[in-house]
Amino acid sequence: MGKNFSIATVSLLLLLTSTNAGQVFDVKSYGAQTNGDITQALTQAWKAACAVAGSKVVISTGTYKLGLVTLLGPCKGAIEFNLQGTLQAPSDIESFKGKDGWVVFERIDSLTVSGGGVFDGQGQMAWQKNNCAKKYNCDILPINIRFNFITNSIVQDITSKDSKFFHINLLECKNLQFQHVTITAPGDSPNTDGIHIGRSSQINITDANIGTGDDCISIGDGTQDITIKQVTCGPGHGISIGSLGRYENEQPVSGIRVIGATLSNTKNGVRIKTWPASPSGTASGIHFENVIMDNVGNPILIDQNYCPNNQCSNESPSNVKINNVSFKNITGTSSTLEAVKLVCSKSVPCQQVVVADIDLAYKGSGSATSTCVNVRPVVSGKQNPSTCTKKI
Repeated sequence: MGKNFSIATVSLLLLLTSTNAGQVFDVKSYGAQTNGDITQALTQAWKAACAVAGSKVVISTGTYKLGLVTLLGPCKGAIEFNLQGTLQAPSDIESFKGKDGWVVFERIDSLTVSGGGVFDGQGQMAWQKNNCAKKYNCDILPINIRFNFITNSIVQDITSKDSKFFHINLLECKNLQFQHVTITAPGDSPNTDGIHIGRSSQINITDANIGTGDDCISIGDGTQDITIKQVTCGPGHGISIGSLGRYENEQPVSGIRVIGATLSNTKNGVRIKTWPASPSGTASGIHFENVIMDNVGNPILIDQNYCPNNQCSNESPSNVKINNVSFKNITGTSSTLEAVKLVCSKSVPCQQVVVADIDLAYKGSGSATSTCVNVRPVVSGKQNPSTCTKKI
């Protein structure tokens, strides 16, 4: 893994060098003006840049309005999207005409997204129309940034703000790195997951600062070989594997590493969540290590009865098999009395679960507790609270 990671890193550095030396396509050369709508100008600039190897699309400092855009490849060679200013999405969802993405990067190899700029989803009006808490198959609102079928690429030094739904969504991506990304939305903004990864592999997220109204990072089905390092999360719902098992034909999840995260005032900590009465599936090779919790609810959680807003039937257990999972060196404070909760499925109990060097103090009166259901974890090192003080 170390060798592969170094080769990928060198490749991305070469990518950055090549795009820095290439031809520049400034949207202002295509008629863009600050405070104006640059949808047409950006579309034209991208099309021209995509036809030239080693090119760069530049949006300079200032505020611009932008409608729906799909920045489509394949391109002639490496290409950079350099956003220095602020892009503002339409505030009304009617403008999207049922589409589920605002800025979509699709089928591109060797893409760089950079520049220190802001993707402002202006989601305040849309949050009021979000019905996912009441409706099982709710309407999917527009996502700020979609990466579809992107390979050998890097996203760095950008901000996603106030998305109407998920901030950043990955689908079928491979060898994609995120560095120094900032994601921000109010803690009560619904379904504003920071980064959602689905059916992708070799994804690395480093030094991200995420505060939002849902999961800071969520891992969907078919995702493999993910490394999340030095991420700051809060507010939000924590860092989540899943939810899994909601749909038929979901693909296995494996090789997920969360290392060195800091979570503050989140509703959950690090968790794995699967739906009851689910189709068969697997989640394996999932490791959380060196995580600091500051006033976090449910700091360590496996929940195989995940059923938000009572939208499902709990009559039969989850059929997602969880194995080879570890929680190591997780310290700090819990806002809930139950600091460690491992609730596995009775039809496919969790296996090879390791709990090591845990020190979580309850911020209220009394001592933190731990619950284990359908799992017998391997325990080592300090255990505060004592693992499995409650067994069901």
